[in-house]
Amino acid sequence: MIAITGATGLLGQHVIENLLQTVPAGQIVAIVRNPAKGASLNRKGISVRQADYNDEASLIRALQGVEKLLLISSSEIGQRVTQHRNVINAAKSANVKFIAYTSLLHADTSPLGLHTEHVETEKMLADSGIRYALLRNGWYTENYLASVPAALEHGVFIGAAGEGKIAFAARADYAAAAACVISEDGHAGKVYELAGDEARTLSHLAKELTEQSGKNVVYQNLSQADFVAALKNAGLPDELSEMLADSDVGASVGGLFDDSHTLSKLIGRPTTTLAESIKDIL
Repeated sequence: MIAITGATGLLGQHVIENLLQTVPAGQIVAIVRNPAKGASLNRKGISVRQADYNDEASLIRALQGVEKLLLISSSEIGQRVTQHRNVINAAKSANVKFIAYTSLLHADTSPLGLHTEHVETEKMLADSGIRYALLRNGWYTENYLASVPAALEHGVFIGAAGEGKIAFAARADYAAAAACVISEDGHAGKVYELAGDEARTLSHLAKELTEQSGKNVVYQNLSQADFVAALKNAGLPDELSEMLADSDVGASVGGLFDDSHTLSKLIGRPTTTLAESIKDIL
């Protein structure tokens, strides 16, 4: 049995779509906080089990009979270490044999503030005695495309990444990699630095947006403080604004760049280009 935490999230849904191409639905366990959101998965023959990252006992119950677990990192920044510890401890109690974890690109050397919780989780996995693999994911292209409507409206795409190159890849690309690693053998002990085949700056993103939309969009680089303020003014929560600005600054010094092509090699196809992703949303 293969289980996926956060199965109804955006990444989790993509992973399950990929798994269903090679794994019988009856061998897949979708672990969800709200079972009502898993109704569509249940109709496909997937076992939907309720558990919460904050409730170790619920996780132990949900992991009964599971051999392989995809631990999709929690979205609750600042709570991840405790929540991931609960999942790992539950996996030990349920005798799970293998865990794949969605970490951060070059987590051990990353300039992004996000890296600390991922590094701590990686250490917990190393100390757990369970075989594991690390899926060190780069930035999802979709994280930036969320700003496209405002950029088209105002003619400005704002950020704090300077001319730092970002190895863009779509969420579906990372999901395909996760599905490979969790469904195939031979991945235990591996650390995969996953990022897109092409690296582009945010200036290039603005240029691509201009060409495809026919509306003039320029990139405006802001200081970290000004970018935080702009995000807050746009209605984003304080913590998310701080994280996004910090990540952009990290990108400005190479924190989201990788040219190993590990992701495309793992999934057996080129990663989705920035141009393709922009075309899909326009």
